[in-house]
Amino acid sequence: MPDPDERPAFSDFRRGGAARPDAYGVGVRLPSPRSALARLLPPGRSRDLVADAVVVLSGVALSLGGDGGTIVRPQGGATVALLMIPALALVVRRRAPLTVAWTTAAVAVLVWLVEQAAPGTLLRVDADHSVSPPVWWPPTAPLAAYAVMAFPRDGARPVWIRALPVVVLLLPVGALSDVLPVTALRRFSAEETDSVEALVFRSAAVVVGAALVGMYVAARRRVLQALTDRAERAERERHLLAERARAEERARLAAEMHDVVAHRVTLMVLQAGALRVRAPDEPTRAAAEELRGTGCQALEELRDVVGLLRRDTSGAPAERAGDAPGPLPDLSTLVAESAAVGVPVEFAEHGDPPHASPAVGRTAYRVVQEALTNARKHAPGATVHVDVRYGTGGVTLTVRNAAPSREPDADLAASGSGMGLAGLRERVELIGGTFAAGPHLDGFRVEASLPAYVPVAGS
Repeated sequence: MPDPDERPAFSDFRRGGAARPDAYGVGVRLPSPRSALARLLPPGRSRDLVADAVVVLSGVALSLGGDGGTIVRPQGGATVALLMIPALALVVRRRAPLTVAWTTAAVAVLVWLVEQAAPGTLLRVDADHSVSPPVWWPPTAPLAAYAVMAFPRDGARPVWIRALPVVVLLLPVGALSDVLPVTALRRFSAEETDSVEALVFRSAAVVVGAALVGMYVAARRRVLQALTDRAERAERERHLLAERARAEERARLAAEMHDVVAHRVTLMVLQAGALRVRAPDEPTRAAAEELRGTGCQALEELRDVVGLLRRDTSGAPAERAGDAPGPLPDLSTLVAESAAVGVPVEFAEHGDPPHASPAVGRTAYRVVQEALTNARKHAPGATVHVDVRYGTGGVTLTVRNAAPSREPDADLAASGSGMGLAGLRERVELIGGTFAAGPHLDGFRVEASLPAYVPVAGS
């Protein structure tokens, strides 16, 4: 069952792809299918561009075609050019909706005032009627009213302030027949007066309706954003709680290892030292000395593991303050020990070994040691290639073996906890390195990249 902490993040799905681990546990983001237009545009902009084009073209078409009725039409190229201003301003309706609304309102008021002073200058009326300014409706007024309510740039700005340009847009339209000047209605016959009043009411209803739709869209967007923020906040809290639980478990394990295991190994070292002093013959003294040396090495590695488990709040391993950077351990000795027990090993080093933190050196030693041990258990007779590449920033270790030349010993292969590679991965990642292990061609491969230095806890 996968670890819930390794599931794709909510924000990954929102972006159209999720990070999935490959065979070595490395996250690979799977791209979501995108159209040819979307691939040519920045992410998230393709739909906005298409919507902008549709809105602007609609505004231009409305401006060229009048108000959609059969009474008022633009008069000449000057009027068309004037009406193009609010139509083209719709491009910035998201970034500056108030600018679009006030521009449209200003053009509407300007046309209304000009027609009040000199009817027929900018607009004409079908059927040879004189122009009645109160019945004229700016063609892009609904689009501007929608934009100013749907795309509020300042969430704290009151709705009534954003509604001001919508009110101004209604002034040249007139909302009810009783606000129309009697002289204006007299310019139409009795049969046509009803159509004039209907046009006025329709114009006002469309502008107000567009503004109300914009308010609904803005409210819905705020609700969706709030839900998204809440989900992402819950996800972050879940990760923090999981990290806290892991830190507490590491601290508990470190305490148990220090109090129990280290105590027992220390007693073993002391007893081996006493045996070496009191041994009756040289072979016994040599065996006691070897036992004491192995115990001291185990204590050193145990302190290293405890230090890695006790990390500070920043996540850096708690390197002991007295551990100054030094040369990396001589891995050729480890290779020679494996060759001495019958494991054919080819060893290659590239570059100059840098000075590194002691934790890095011990981790490098453990990676090669564990890889050689696994090859001896599971691939008897196969040649093991150990490749070490040094750089100024760290060291890369690669241990690979071919297929075994004979059947592995069942008892030897079953020995151990089976958690060696998992423990190596945790150890490498604790010092800021990367680790990969898995089948390679007909054999197996282990690779680790380690940094040269590990921060000291509290530094």
